[in-house]
Amino acid sequence: MVRKSHAGAVTKAATATNRHVRGIRHVDLTDVQLASSETARDINRDIVLELIRTSQPISRAELARRSGLQRSTVSQIVEQLIRERWVREGPVALAPRGRRPTLMGLNEDLVAIAVDIHPRRATVAVIDLNGRLLSRAQVPLTSDPAASTELLIASMRRVESSHARKSAEGIGISLPGRVDPATQRLIFAPNLHWPDYDLKGTVEAKMGLPVKMGNAATACLLAELTFSRMDGVRDAVLVTVSEGVGTGIFAHGQLIAGHHGMAGEFGHIPLDPSGPRCACGQKGCWETFASCRAALRYYRELKPKGRTVTFHELLNMAEEGDAAAAQALTQQASWIGRGLRTIVAGLSPAVILIAGDITTAWHRFGPVIEKEAAALTLADTPPLIRPTHESEIARLRGAAALVFQRRSAG
Repeated sequence: MVRKSHAGAVTKAATATNRHVRGIRHVDLTDVQLASSETARDINRDIVLELIRTSQPISRAELARRSGLQRSTVSQIVEQLIRERWVREGPVALAPRGRRPTLMGLNEDLVAIAVDIHPRRATVAVIDLNGRLLSRAQVPLTSDPAASTELLIASMRRVESSHARKSAEGIGISLPGRVDPATQRLIFAPNLHWPDYDLKGTVEAKMGLPVKMGNAATACLLAELTFSRMDGVRDAVLVTVSEGVGTGIFAHGQLIAGHHGMAGEFGHIPLDPSGPRCACGQKGCWETFASCRAALRYYRELKPKGRTVTFHELLNMAEEGDAAAAQALTQQASWIGRGLRTIVAGLSPAVILIAGDITTAWHRFGPVIEKEAAALTLADTPPLIRPTHESEIARLRGAAALVFQRRSAG
């Protein structure tokens, strides 16, 4: 399991508990679990697994040195991780003297089937435990969830059979909407236009694998925490920009779901009540101005007699010197930045990550976004705004991260 554990932060927290602490701390007695020896084992397990992930290949002796744990404890944890298939032994390292240590790394034969759903299409992929994309395929979708699910299942079976030597841990599904954490049902997806449908149950029954679903922005943020180096970052927001605008929140070291998983719907905060009608029913929501659909609308307004283009074509046209395309994308970037002001004022994150196709032209439109967002800085300095530089792959890795985060220790 690659459950994100900032090893340094955990070690510091453990050290802090050794000091005498005075004062009162709120404890919610309706949701409390007493610490046990198993709790300590789980924390140590996560630290060792995180050290393996970030420093592979690595020996048991080096793991003991870096973690501060006894060698016997490290050996027990490593053997457990090997039995669970998260870790495997690799080559024997050269040593100047004595016994040559065996190096370990994550088990690259453990994979997730990742599904990224958009309103009219989906991508099905196989991603390994290191977050590497092994293969992917496009699937057309309709407004009929049952028929679309059959197409998805057929594609999942094909990609799984093409990697027969790999072991699939489960299926992760990234969705353009909100999933209730308790029921795992899609409860809010205005751009998808699907009626209530048990997607998780249907896929699990047909594929015989556990399914984990999540909001695309939250999944992308989870992937950044899992596969990237974000140690020391305790407050971050990730914004996905595609057909709509989604937001995932990481506050004080925790992913925030909110009531029924609805936290972070900044895309449906109205910025102009006289603006265009949004798929959610309101007028002038942030995504009606900042989404890829909005950029295409701006281009049609500038060139009403021009041909119909896709967002990828719009990006290429801007690079080739098309003034209208560049103006439309600049207008979109400006609105992305304006919407970020609500996030900065409301959450004050240290880092804001942008995921989406517009990041492929960050050299042109990133400064526009940064300038607009910085216009509202209430105190100190504005947050660092940077792209994920992965576009579609970011959402696929997010879907895979849902799977690799699925299981608790033990």
